[in-house]
Amino acid sequence: MKFNTYTKRTRISAPVEMTFAWHARDGAISRLTPPWAPLEMIARKGNGIDKGVKVTFKIRIFKIPMIWKAEHIEYQQNKLFKDCQTKGPFSKWEHTHRFESEDENTSFMEDDLEFKLPFGFLSRPFYGFAKKEFERMFSYRHRVLKYDLEHHVDKAKKKRILISGATGTIGSILVPFLRTSGHEVIRLVRKSGELLNDEIFWDPYKGILDLENAGAIDAIINLNGADISRNRWTDKQKKLIIDSRIIPTRLLVQRMKNLDHKPEVFISSSAIGFYGERQDNILTESDTMGDSFISRVCKKWEDASADAQKAGIRTIQLRIGVVLTPAGGALARMELPFKAGCGVNLSHGRQYMSWISMDDALSGILYILNNDKINGSVNLTAPSPATNKEFSQTLARVFGKKVYFTIPKFLAVALWGQMGQETLLASARVMPVKLLDNGFSFQHKELFTALKDVLGR
Repeated sequence: MKFNTYTKRTRISAPVEMTFAWHARDGAISRLTPPWAPLEMIARKGNGIDKGVKVTFKIRIFKIPMIWKAEHIEYQQNKLFKDCQTKGPFSKWEHTHRFESEDENTSFMEDDLEFKLPFGFLSRPFYGFAKKEFERMFSYRHRVLKYDLEHHVDKAKKKRILISGATGTIGSILVPFLRTSGHEVIRLVRKSGELLNDEIFWDPYKGILDLENAGAIDAIINLNGADISRNRWTDKQKKLIIDSRIIPTRLLVQRMKNLDHKPEVFISSSAIGFYGERQDNILTESDTMGDSFISRVCKKWEDASADAQKAGIRTIQLRIGVVLTPAGGALARMELPFKAGCGVNLSHGRQYMSWISMDDALSGILYILNNDKINGSVNLTAPSPATNKEFSQTLARVFGKKVYFTIPKFLAVALWGQMGQETLLASARVMPVKLLDNGFSFQHKELFTALKDVLGR
């Protein structure tokens, strides 16, 4: 049987030299990996996209873990590079990345796949499915590549950025995004053993953090905090929620205040839980805190960062909404039941959910890094918050389903306790006024488009 092929071609408003060189940047593979893809790079030998580079991935197909190995076998600067599978799920896989210049400011990027499924003629019925999955994957990759090159890459002075919480849902995607945009990233880690060149060991609970020998740092992004929605809020869990936010933030502030070369900006995460239950009132950064456990947590969290501002460091308290990504958080837990047609409304469904796409969360953080006029609390949410009922119906529509079920309030409280009351049933209609007033442009203003893009539908 003749090998099957798949091709995807996109026009990009960037010089071919930039488009080509971007693929050699640290983090490019991770940046182009769709959030729904069960693919993780675990080893790399060689530099960039040079001939001879070998990459190893951990992949899951139908929940079965596998190892996928590829090697770069051809390289022509600003024209193409090619990789092929040396071990993995395909009988054949050759992926050619082609680049073509239209003029000095415009280029074309083309992905050409030549592939063969295993099991010979028995695989014939699955080629159509494979091509649909390739279209889903490469549509995402090309959209991300085009937008990043046209809006982010090398658009601002290179910064050396220190990140805590780099393995979390946002941090793990923010790191490759910043690197491919042209910045250097150093990660704070708590692992034992040998550190990589981009890692600094710390233990905030023991007060261990040496920034004096870390070199000049232009910005610090603090994304620490235990997931508030994972467990019921026992006294022990509440202490963990508070300590995981306050202790690391205080240590970071203490250490950066003592530096001779202080960072220009400190972005410390908070959450829209700051506002508590506010029904259908429109909330901006100037609104006061609510009256709930999570509101008090956010207030303490933000107060812990305040001394950085007093030390002359531009300080941001980032009030983050529900970040849409199937890689983690609320959407990751909602995806399967809604896809199966078992989605639900929570209570009356009139409570507001202030959401933001992962793409806009990343772009918003980068925008704040580069905009000296932005200070203090900043709502990181889309400008179109949705009620729970609207959100549920929209998510179901993305999968071609409908919502038939409702979890009544008493049952939600019985199942999740105070956590459910304050995170699932509370209403916060939050608007990103500071971002809008400072000229930030959202990729995803509408929920349906955001969900379709992030889920690859």
